[in-house]
Amino acid sequence: MERPDYVKVKLPTGDTFRNLNNLIRGNSLHTVCEEARCPNVSECWESGTATFMILGKNCSRGCRFCSVTHGNMEPLDPDEPNKVRDSVKSMGLKYAVITSVDRDDLPDQGSAHYAKTIMEVKSLGIKVEALIPDFRGERKLVKTVIDAQPDVLAHNIETVRRLTPVIRDARAGYDQSLSVLSYIKEENPYMITKSSIMLGHGETDDEVEQAMEDLRRNGVDILTIGQYLRPSKKQIEVKEYCSSERYKRLEVMGYKHGFRFVASGPLVRTSYRAFEAWAAQNIKLN
Repeated sequence: MERPDYVKVKLPTGDTFRNLNNLIRGNSLHTVCEEARCPNVSECWESGTATFMILGKNCSRGCRFCSVTHGNMEPLDPDEPNKVRDSVKSMGLKYAVITSVDRDDLPDQGSAHYAKTIMEVKSLGIKVEALIPDFRGERKLVKTVIDAQPDVLAHNIETVRRLTPVIRDARAGYDQSLSVLSYIKEENPYMITKSSIMLGHGETDDEVEQAMEDLRRNGVDILTIGQYLRPSKKQIEVKEYCSSERYKRLEVMGYKHGFRFVASGPLVRTSYRAFEAWAAQNIKLN
C-alpha cells in the first residue's frame, strides 16, 4: 500500500540536528526518535525535546509493529544514567522524555536503572517524562519508577483490545497495560499519566472510543493518536492510511471523554508536543 503524501516527511537536516546526533553518538546513547524512525525527530530536537531510549538497544519482546531490534540482550551500562544527564545538559533541552526497551531478562526488568536515570536528569532542574514498559504488571517495579517522580508517566496501550494479540508481544496485554496506568494514579493521584493509540491496523471508531473510555476509567490524562507507519517489510502491514478528518473527529471525541490534552494526527507519536502537553496539564492542575 502506497503512503499518501501527508505521511511523507523530509529527511532530517540542519546543523542543530547533526550536532545533537553527533553528541548522542559520542555518548553511545540511543534515542527512540531514531530507533523507531520517528517522522518528527528534527522538529522535536529543534524545539528542545528529545526521547532517550535506555536499558540497551535490544528489546526482549517482539511486538509486530516495532522496528527496535529484539533478542541478544546486552548487559546494562551502569554509567548510562549519567550519560543521559550529561547529554540532556549539553543539548540544552527543556524537556526530556525517557523510554526504554523491555528487559524481561533482568530480575527487576530494569526498573531501578530507569528510576536512577530519571533522578539524574531531574537533578538538572528540567522536566522529565517517562514512557515505561509494563514491567509485566508487577506493582513494586512500577512503584520504583513512580518514586523517582517523573513529571509525566506514560505507558502505551498501542491499539484497541481486539487487535492487541495481533500486533503486540504475547507477554503484553490490554488489561495489563490498563492495570499499570490505574496503579500509577492509585499510588499518586496527582501524577500526570499518558497513553497512545496507533491507527491503521483495522480498528473501528467504536473500538477506539471504547479504548478512550477504558483509559479515562483508569485515570489517564493525556492521549496521543497517530498513524502506524510500517518501518520495514519485517513488521506487520498497514491496513489503512486514515484521513485527516478521522484524526480530527477522534481528537474531538477524546476531549468529549475528558482527556485534558489530546494530540491526534498522522505523524503524532507518544512524545509529540510533549512539553506542550505537560504545560497544559500544569496550568489545569494548578
